Amino acid sequence: MKNNLEMVGKASFMVGLLLAVVAGVIPAVASYAYTLLILVVLGVLVGFLNIAEKNVSKLLLAIVALIAVGSATVNVIPAINTYLGAILQNFVAFVGAAGLVVAIKAILEVSKK
Repeated sequence: MKNNLEMVGKASFMVGLLLAVVAGVIPAVASYAYTLLILVVLGVLVGFLNIAEKNVSKLLLAIVALIAVGSATVNVIPAINTYLGAILQNFVAFVGAAGLVVAIKAILEVSKK
């Protein structure tokens, strides 16, 4: 059973990453009504299935850095701003959902102690 959940977690990460990039590059995919919902659901799955307790701090710090630095950096390069900005927004939605799950799990773990 654990092996199946690991496979689902890994597949969710790969599909989410691929969808974030494809939806950023191909506007028709991004305009599909459920693209963002799919990214968020995949992110939630990744948060539940992939993130080990020892990696919680690293993940949460990386998400904060991605949101803070990523959006400012994209605007500096206007030639690729459209695609890179869209990919970044999709990736933040995907990873942000995973981060939310991990943060809630961490809070629950700390409150138990």
